[in-house]
Amino acid sequence: MTEPKIETSQVTPDIWMMTFAVGQAYAVRLPGAEGWALVDTGLPGHAECVLDELAKLGARPEDVRDIVLTHSHLDHMGSAAELAEATGARVLAGAGDAAVIRGEAPEPPPVFEEWEIPLFESVQGGLAGVPAPRPCRVDRELGEGDVLDWGEEVRVVPVPGHTEGSTALHLTRSGVLFTGDTIANVGQLMMGVFNVDRPRAVASFRRQSALGVQTACFGHGAPIVGGAGEALKAVADKLTAQHGS
Repeated sequence: MTEPKIETSQVTPDIWMMTFAVGQAYAVRLPGAEGWALVDTGLPGHAECVLDELAKLGARPEDVRDIVLTHSHLDHMGSAAELAEATGARVLAGAGDAAVIRGEAPEPPPVFEEWEIPLFESVQGGLAGVPAPRPCRVDRELGEGDVLDWGEEVRVVPVPGHTEGSTALHLTRSGVLFTGDTIANVGQLMMGVFNVDRPRAVASFRRQSALGVQTACFGHGAPIVGGAGEALKAVADKLTAQHGS
């Protein structure tokens, strides 16, 4: 494994994206003196790098209140156990992925489209030498109807298909959506790849496109700041034409 490295860029006045060799995570500054939250934790072995980046933003480890894992893949929950220990933050994840994150169940394999196979092999090659993530506690399992308080309402949006427990977060006042890997913006705005259930993934994409958000933050690819809802709806319309309602 190469030396752990992160590039951090600002998305909005209160959101920063941390980009890893594979995958992305987000640091969210909560209003007032409420602290910080992390959405995903990046690859295994990067906890110290994440803490260093947070320190540059003025956040101490004990300021991190919540760590939300959008799903169970190693480029998103990889450093969760170490960061949970270092910060004392509570760890939240979709109920359908909680057992995998805790190390109690194996990761279900994706069902590939034919064109995804060489892409998957390429991604796996880029992860050569990356250690397996440590199992991580999940303090709260998230599901339909759950709401978090980050100084504004954060609605939990179950978006199964990429994994069983894939979870999006909708910050309703600021109009921000964290999609995890259900949506990507790599070369083009698109549904995420390597899904366990493609029809459900399509439905989850459509659900997120109907939220009318302004900003969308993805697990892979540049965020869309301004007009994200319209962009998502245009792709959702194409998916509907391809796959039906």
